[in-house]
Formats: sequence, C-alpha cells, structure tokens
Amino acid sequence: MATVLDPAGAPPADERPPVRRGRGGVRSDVPGGRRRVVPPLLAISPFYALFAVFGAFPVVFSLYLSFQDWDGIGDMRFVGLQQYGWLIEDSVFWHSVLNTFEIWFLSTVPMLFLALVLAFLLHSQVRFTGAYRVAYFVPNVTSMVAMTIVFGSVFAQGGLANSALRAVGLDGVGWLSSEWGIKSALSLMIIWRWVGYNALIFLAGLQAIPTEHFEAARVDGANSWQTLFRVVVPQLRPVILFAAVTSTINGLQIFTESQVLFQSDDVGTTGGPGQEGMTIVLYLWQKAFRDHQFGYGAAMGWLLFAIIAVFTIVNWRLVSGSDRDDRPKLLRRKGARNGR
Repeated sequence: MATVLDPAGAPPADERPPVRRGRGGVRSDVPGGRRRVVPPLLAISPFYALFAVFGAFPVVFSLYLSFQDWDGIGDMRFVGLQQYGWLIEDSVFWHSVLNTFEIWFLSTVPMLFLALVLAFLLHSQVRFTGAYRVAYFVPNVTSMVAMTIVFGSVFAQGGLANSALRAVGLDGVGWLSSEWGIKSALSLMIIWRWVGYNALIFLAGLQAIPTEHFEAARVDGANSWQTLFRVVVPQLRPVILFAAVTSTINGLQIFTESQVLFQSDDVGTTGGPGQEGMTIVLYLWQKAFRDHQFGYGAAMGWLLFAIIAVFTIVNWRLVSGSDRDDRPKLLRRKGARNGR
C-alpha cells in the first residue's frame, strides 16, 4: 500500500484546523475568521464615509455641473461643452491665467532658492537651531487673512515699505496701484508664507545625506556655495521635485491674498486696478458665488485642474530628467574606476 507524504512544511493532520463543506465550497474554521477583519474595517469606515460625501461626491458633481447651466436654485439646463467654449473666449479668464503665471513665477522660483539656502544654513553647526525652525514655520500656520491685512498696511502708499525706500533715498512704489507693484506685493506675501515650510522639507532631506560627503567636499577645498550646488543639490533632487510640484499646485491656486488685499465695499473684488491681481481661483469664485454661474465656475475649475496637471508634468520632466541624463555619466565613471 502506497503512503502519501504531506508537502514539505505542512503541519500534521491532527494539528490542522477542521474543514467543513457547505454551499460555498470548502471553508476553514480558523479561529477568529471574519471576526478579525470586521472590527478594523468598521474602525476606518468613518473616514471613507466622510470622504465619499465631502470629497468624492463634490468632485464628480462638479464635473457633471460643468455641462449644466445652473444658478444654484432653479432647474439645471444641459448645455454640453458650451461652458468650455465660453471660457475659451473669455478675455478676463485668460488675463487671470496670465496674472497667475506671472505671480507664480515671481514667487515660486525665489522662494525655493531661499528655502534651500536657509535649510543649508540650518544644517550647519549653528546655535538655537530649534528656535529658527519654529520661527520659519510660524508664517505657514498663521491666519493668511490676518497677515494679508497686515501686509496691506505695509504696502500702502504711506506704509512701511515706501517709508523704508524713502529712508534710503528711493522713490516710493505703487505697490497696490501699479501692475508690477501688485504682482510683487502678492509674490512677497507668498514667499513669506511658504519659504519656511519648504526650508524644513529641504532640511529633512539634508539630514539624510551622509556627513562623509560634506567632509570630503571640505577636504577637497570646496567653499559653501560649491558644496551647496555640487554636493547638496544633486542629492536633493527627489526632495526638490516634491517641493517644486507642491509649490506649483499651491501657486496656481492663489486666492486669499488677492481676495483680501483688494477687497471692495461690495461683495467680491476685481483684483485691484486693471485687474492685475485677478487670479484664476479668484475669478472662479466671482463667477460661481457672486454671479451665481455655478456651471461656468465648475468648468473653470476643471480647466484649472488640466493646467495644474500639465505644469506638474513639466516640473517632473525638468527636475527628474536631468537626473536620468546624469546616470549614464555616473555609470561610465564607475566602470572606468572598476577597470583600473
């Protein structure tokens, strides 16, 4: 009589859990069974319920709403792609797009550079590093409405900014009345808010770089700037990519600064003189909540989503593309060293 051996590692027959056959086939009576799965699912179910109601549903509904003409109270009227056609022909919308890009460029590029320099200085052996970290992060958690009011008094015609310029013999600037004065004031507020946040992100990436790399650069005679651009930046490319992408997403959704800084007596604002402070989200808010054109505002929101997606891909290509281009060079150098 042939003996059938159990597979390797299988427990003896008397130690295996009992098996029952039912309508659904073979089912193992493992202790706990589904009882172990149900409590964790119930524990996390409130999050998914809230996300479905306040996250997923508004997104899907806004896409549906972008094909409707609706004032928020009456019946919806299906118009198809007509909302997007009106949007393409809207000169104010494209003016807001240009303003948003200009403010984004004036704020994001200097902000990321300053954040990298501040992180590099904090990474050095300086005293009271913890106090500096708190001080840099405070603007990010401060109420932007309150700080915009403060900046409004600073950039007023007789405010602190023009007083400082006149003190050094320069003429005052129309911060809130000229084209580039408005965009510069908005950019400075954005830089002030986000430079500390990104500096802490860069600092976390710097602390992951081995100290031997800094010591080797110091032995080779590299100064601080050479160490920053030749040692730190190449190894911080993933962190720089993250900061660039998040800054792009935040920068193209500027709203609070322009809305509060140029608030008029009536409901809403036109973005200052010449609409130079009009941004995409501010114009969206005007059309949806002031003019009650919710379908038009939804279409504008989805077009903004497409613009942000394109810019995110461009940032990804620019920052990570140079890293891929450098890999063959590094492999060739490594192969040459091994060949020795």
